[in-house]
Amino acid sequence: MGDGPRWRTWALVATAILGVVTAAAMVLVLGEANRQRERASLAQGRSYGVMVLSRTLAGTIARSEASLGRYVISGDRDQGQLYSDQWRMAAAQLDRLGKLTGRQEDRRRTFAALHRAFDARGAELSVIALSTRYGKNAQALARYYKARGAPSLRFIDRALDGVNRDERRLLDRRTGAALAAAARAATAARVLSVFGMLIVLAAILLGWLVVRALAERATARGEVEAADLRSAELADAVAHATTELRAQEAKLRQAQKMDAVGQLTGGIAHDFNNMLAVVIGGIELARRHADDPVELARHLESAEDGATRAAALTRRLLAFSRDEGLRPEVVDPVALVAGMSELMDRTLGDGVTTRVLGHAANWRVCVDRVQLENALLNLAVNARDAMDGRGDLTVRATAVTLLEHEVGRCRAGEYVALAVADTGCGMAPEVAERVFEPFFTTKEVGRGTGLGMSQVFALVRQQGGEVGLETSAGRGTTVTLYLPRHAEGAATSAAPAPASLPAIPAPLPAAAQPVRPAQPVADQPVADQPRDARRLRILVVEDDPRVLASTVGALKALGHDPAACDDPLVAPDALGDADLVLSDVQMPRQTGPDMVSGLLERRPGLAVLYVTGYAGDAGRDAQYAGHPVLRKPFTLAGLERALGTAMTDRAANDGAAAYRSDTPERGAAHAAAV
Repeated sequence: MGDGPRWRTWALVATAILGVVTAAAMVLVLGEANRQRERASLAQGRSYGVMVLSRTLAGTIARSEASLGRYVISGDRDQGQLYSDQWRMAAAQLDRLGKLTGRQEDRRRTFAALHRAFDARGAELSVIALSTRYGKNAQALARYYKARGAPSLRFIDRALDGVNRDERRLLDRRTGAALAAAARAATAARVLSVFGMLIVLAAILLGWLVVRALAERATARGEVEAADLRSAELADAVAHATTELRAQEAKLRQAQKMDAVGQLTGGIAHDFNNMLAVVIGGIELARRHADDPVELARHLESAEDGATRAAALTRRLLAFSRDEGLRPEVVDPVALVAGMSELMDRTLGDGVTTRVLGHAANWRVCVDRVQLENALLNLAVNARDAMDGRGDLTVRATAVTLLEHEVGRCRAGEYVALAVADTGCGMAPEVAERVFEPFFTTKEVGRGTGLGMSQVFALVRQQGGEVGLETSAGRGTTVTLYLPRHAEGAATSAAPAPASLPAIPAPLPAAAQPVRPAQPVADQPVADQPRDARRLRILVVEDDPRVLASTVGALKALGHDPAACDDPLVAPDALGDADLVLSDVQMPRQTGPDMVSGLLERRPGLAVLYVTGYAGDAGRDAQYAGHPVLRKPFTLAGLERALGTAMTDRAANDGAAAYRSDTPERGAAHAAAV
């Protein structure tokens, strides 16, 4: 009696052990089979990618040469540009193909020879294009037909066909290995399945315990299938969301461009308002001193200087914003970078300290000036974003001599190295490997298209140079553009530059200050303005020397006693017994509101008047803390009214008439103006 239950128990244990062993073996076999299939699929995908890319490269080269032929025959520059664009695309495809297949030593040798043939073919086609561009169509046509049978083209075709054949043989081997592995896995699975069925049949004989175990297994299988169904539904939802996200990214690219334009034009508007302030102030002061030839000439000269600077800035903006083909010219790189310093300052903001250093031994480069400026500005903006808008940026021009392939694929020779170094977050290795890929970006949606670095790379490669990248996470990034040195004796298009240019210090942190609505001051005619009988002692703080001189002259013309200060950090020492501080808002070393906050801690009753050239609604800007704001450019009438508003505001806050008009009527008019 006791042997029966004991036997069934042992049989149940043995069946369970065998079932577990069988199931574990099945899991291992199927898992290994899945892994082999995944590896085979990845290898096959890589092989197909190589074959497709090689065929695409051959087609791109053929289309480029066909476009060149049409350009030679018709002289249509659009066809010439199409040839140039397609040839650059072929170069990028060739680099990508080399990365996909260049792991074996024989492949690296093949692609090194292929690169040389491609460069030789490019040189041949460039001669044909240049002959066409300069009107030598007959010569260009003869060279074009001769070039159709050039050894470089035949070598490229044979090399690409060889890559395809090798990759197809490799694909066949991988496919055979995958099929063999699948067959072995299928055989093992069948054996284990038969063994499992035997175990199930034996388990049925054990009665309701085994039946119960099978029922539980079936229930678990149903739950797994339901989970798989839910996973599939979730995958579909994710795919749909990804498609919508890509569509939104495309829509945001245009918005990003407009945002970049807005950031740049904000700084440019500030510069123009400063210049217009000098012009208008000079003209008004000249009118007041029409009977004094010396003063008249001085003020007119100041106005002319402001107008000349505005015209120069306009010309620079027009040149910077153009969009046309490459126009190489001989350029002094140090002078070019120095000329961009003001544009960089306004674009990067006051939180970035920019240092421009030049040690290029008077070497020149032959490059499209506008494209090079765009590249440097793009690198500077990327550096600013990597530093979250605050840090040190160094732009350095040096003369270097490189060995063959010392940097990338550069040839041995003399180069001018333009390095842009930041103190930002740096890049991880996997990001640095892809930084020059088109449309690759680490910025969030709406802040980057991923085209800037690829355009920089393409420009330098077009000039026969190379791009160097030094970076590590948390230690900043240095991007260096190596441009071939131009032959000595050519005329330079840039003026000589100093060997070293001064750095622009970063602004100090903003101090806490009370928040009250600011009071913008209207610019009204002189006849409507009250005139104060008191001579005010005024400290004028302005970093632009021309605007500073113009403002001081205007205050003297109004009968006041101004003191000039070009650095907000020395304003506390220059304050003295001044009745009022007239300050610019945006200055490199410290902002006007931060400076005023410190002055008011010393002199709580000090009157304050801000002067700014930025657009916007100053009346709603909390940084002015309720003090009146005068917009640049301003007239003498507007300045006089703003002074009255500032002094009346102080009198109202102190409960005393610190700035009274000379008559009750004028005082009433002044109070109404505030």
